[in-house]
Amino acid sequence: MKIKKLEMVGFKSFVDRTIVHFDHDVMGIVGPNGCGKSNIVDAIRWCMGEQSAKHLRGRAMDDVIFAGSESRGPTGMAEVSLTFDARALGQDVSPGGVPWGAVGPEEVVVTRRLYRAGDSEYLLNGVPSRLRDVVEFFLGTGVGSKAYAIIEQGRIGFIVSSRPDDRRGLFDEAAGITKYKAKKRAAEVVLATTSSVKHSKRAAKKSPKNK
Repeated sequence: MKIKKLEMVGFKSFVDRTIVHFDHDVMGIVGPNGCGKSNIVDAIRWCMGEQSAKHLRGRAMDDVIFAGSESRGPTGMAEVSLTFDARALGQDVSPGGVPWGAVGPEEVVVTRRLYRAGDSEYLLNGVPSRLRDVVEFFLGTGVGSKAYAIIEQGRIGFIVSSRPDDRRGLFDEAAGITKYKAKKRAAEVVLATTSSVKHSKRAAKKSPKNK
């Protein structure tokens, strides 16, 4: 999938609604130190489900909400929306039970909101969703907070020096099989839980108290 547009309001230094269009294959964002270039990457990562404030260069998650300045007061909410060209979306993509891939929309808008009170919201094309749905939506696409589409400073060195098992995750994502592995793990958890319940019931029936 290709990012077409990024929209931010109340996110870090972008207190006013700011829209960035990605309408070329190669784009560069330039500016002096402290102008917010890195905040754009943080906004993309955050919208795609990043849960670590450290990876967003903050101490707590509410650090992404505009904290105020000499001339502006703090905002009560941060919102970021990413618009994707979804024409290449896989037919089997159906996070939250919604068959996005089968429907075949030209665009999919992923939105994340965080309120200073601590409440958060995720939306897929305006449909309220869970974090799990957002993560599932990106699985196997190469896009996501943990995928190879975002390579920041130090990432190359980490990839080169990491263990083979850690590097394998990048190849799995590139091959598009991470979503199947995630479904396999979820199924194994369900099977293990079901097996444990059945074992407990059998043990209860064999208990001397039930004879």
